Amino acid sequence: MIDHNLYVFFRQYVLQALRQSVPDLPEALLERVELTPTKDPAHGDMATNAALIIAKAVKRRPQELAQELADYLKQVDGIEYAEPAGPGFVNLKITASVFQNLVSTILQTGESFGASQIGQGTMVNIEYVSANPTGPMHVGHCRGAVVGDVLANLMAKAGFDVTKEYYINDAGTQVVALTWAAYWRYLQALGQDLSAEAFEEKFKTYMASGLQYQGDYLVEVGRVLVKKHGDALLQGTDAQPLPTWFDIVKECVLEQMMSSIRQDLDALGVHQEVFVSERSILSSGKADQALKILTDKGLLYTGVLEPPKGKVIEDWEQRPQTLFKSTEYGDDVDRPLRKSDGTATYFANDIGYHYDKIERGAKILIDIWGADHGGYVPRMRAAIKALTDQNPVDFEVVLCQIVRVVRNGEVVKMSKRAGTFITLRDLIDEVGKDAVRFTMLTRKSDAQMNFDLEQVIAQTRDNPVFYVQYAHARCRSVLRSAVETLGADAVKPAMLAQQALTNLQSSAELSLMRRLAQWSRIVESAALVREPHRIAYYLMEVAADFHALWNAGRDDATLRFIQEDDLSGTKARLALVEATACVIRSAMMILGVEPVEEMR
Repeated sequence: MIDHNLYVFFRQYVLQALRQSVPDLPEALLERVELTPTKDPAHGDMATNAALIIAKAVKRRPQELAQELADYLKQVDGIEYAEPAGPGFVNLKITASVFQNLVSTILQTGESFGASQIGQGTMVNIEYVSANPTGPMHVGHCRGAVVGDVLANLMAKAGFDVTKEYYINDAGTQVVALTWAAYWRYLQALGQDLSAEAFEEKFKTYMASGLQYQGDYLVEVGRVLVKKHGDALLQGTDAQPLPTWFDIVKECVLEQMMSSIRQDLDALGVHQEVFVSERSILSSGKADQALKILTDKGLLYTGVLEPPKGKVIEDWEQRPQTLFKSTEYGDDVDRPLRKSDGTATYFANDIGYHYDKIERGAKILIDIWGADHGGYVPRMRAAIKALTDQNPVDFEVVLCQIVRVVRNGEVVKMSKRAGTFITLRDLIDEVGKDAVRFTMLTRKSDAQMNFDLEQVIAQTRDNPVFYVQYAHARCRSVLRSAVETLGADAVKPAMLAQQALTNLQSSAELSLMRRLAQWSRIVESAALVREPHRIAYYLMEVAADFHALWNAGRDDATLRFIQEDDLSGTKARLALVEATACVIRSAMMILGVEPVEEMR
């Protein structure tokens, strides 16, 4: 029986051919052998680099090896022909029956078609968004949220045991600044007519700096504080070294900010299972435990760092600090873990957090970061290598470039609540969750992109969201019409799966079947290279093939899906339509996008 992943199935015959032609090849060499779709259908359906991979190792001409492989492979059942090509490739043409039979497999499997066990249940922790709880989520957070969420869905589909996680940065100076800003809004909610400048002057004894957060989003926090505490928090504002109200306000504002963030994530369709706070990492002692491991390995020392190269910092002081020997693990300089006053750096806390993830069993750590954090990657990778050198844990970072929201060719600011940036909720309210999620994946995450507000809601083929949704809606329209003609039972997937598809021989029909056959391979390859945008790209290709078949039926009546004088042919074509809709839904489940039944 042919495996649902045709590329894995036929690759095993490529490997058999290699072993027959050149016995005792090292497995490490064989792992580099690929079987991939051809770029041009005129060259067949699949191509392998096998001869090129082994030629140098066995000291033979790749063209000669390619001919031997082709001679072997053309005898394999399901391969119509095999031919050497170019400098040593072998092109394979797969019989139509293989693709036709796969349609039945799709119908029997349903939306779970394409699922893989390539991940072998490996525990993966994917941390994404992790926005500081100091304000509403904005469009800058949106891309990372979508990329992280879809990558998690994708890797789960590929057989990994995935945890979706959010890290709450609720310790440090930004939380102190947020607390003061919330207290300012509390005093205003009590009726005090305090401008930002007046507030700063009144509390300059306590505040390290001016009011950093002045957005209207904190007005509601002030009201909540009044509702819960009345004027009780006025006590102690003028007499204590640290106001007695501080911790109460801090807990309230953090709770309100995280509640807002969770609501925004929910509106985007992002549902993380685990929320870990920086304060919990510190209180649990994870950071201290991680630093002790590094200390015991002789990787910490007291030293003095040179000032950053290329920058003039007027108040730079060369002070002794606790440094981590990150250069021993590939970093360009050693990194401070404790300041001269003994307090931990953010990096030290971050090491503790990642150590906590490792302690929870993760074997692969994937962080989704903004591109501006790219310089932080080497030090974090060095720390994890040092912590896990006896039992290695993979650490990977997916960087997301900025997104500019554009209307009529101009960058726009839409937020009335925040005033200075576009909130995530603004974007969702404007174009909808599905358009946001799909569009964020129409470019690779490390490429900058414009989010064109007109284009993402335009009902044209230039809008990928509409183009794919329209393909699914057309599939569903055909099937609804078939129910009226043939009855509901005749078009059930289980019944269509029993239908022979041998009469589906047109180029448009075969092109669509070949595209559907790539789905399992796309899932595995996209998961392994951590590129969720490949799912969106694949959906656009499926949509293009289906629309081409639809249009072909306009010019050639024999390609129309429902033909009353050709019952078996109609059922065969309906099977292909149902399989197409099924694969589209399978891919959309990964994207977190709802497939539509009809376009309105």
